[in-house]
Amino acid sequence: MSLSLPKLKAIILYFTNNTNTKYLGKVKLMKLFYFLDFKHVKKYGAPVTYDTYVNMEYGPVPSSIKNMIDYASENLKKSPLKDIVTFETPPKTRMKRLLPTRKLKESERDLFTPTELGMLEEVCKIFGEKKTAEIKDISHKEASWRETGYLEEIPYTLAALDDDCEIGIEEIDLLLKL
Repeated sequence: MSLSLPKLKAIILYFTNNTNTKYLGKVKLMKLFYFLDFKHVKKYGAPVTYDTYVNMEYGPVPSSIKNMIDYASENLKKSPLKDIVTFETPPKTRMKRLLPTRKLKESERDLFTPTELGMLEEVCKIFGEKKTAEIKDISHKEASWRETGYLEEIPYTLAALDDDCEIGIEEIDLLLKL
């Protein structure tokens, strides 16, 4: 299963409209996606985006989503994300801050299942006001980070090794194969 562009845009709009954009750079956005997917796996056995996560310097990163965000931050006019976000670099930083250009439409909210919408709300509630460094440190305590090496792919089944996982590794593996 792959994530559709409309659903990806809806997730980005949800995050940009429901977190403190003062701290919402590309790195924090990647962490929000990570927690959205892995918290959903831990509770329901399947991710939201189904992107491939990779162990990188600042924590787990969804590879396809990162590529799309990186492209948008450098070539916004040519990006499929040009209608939902803009980027700015605050003075004396290298941060690429994401800002929404509009609100999430009701029709876009309908792209989410009730469990996905609930998890989006939970992730924003937990991490919305946190700075990137705090979220990075939290992600480094997760099994997905601890059990993989730099640039290794992170299997969703590693979520089962965390204490807050409500689903067994066999169930996660089975649901991922459906």
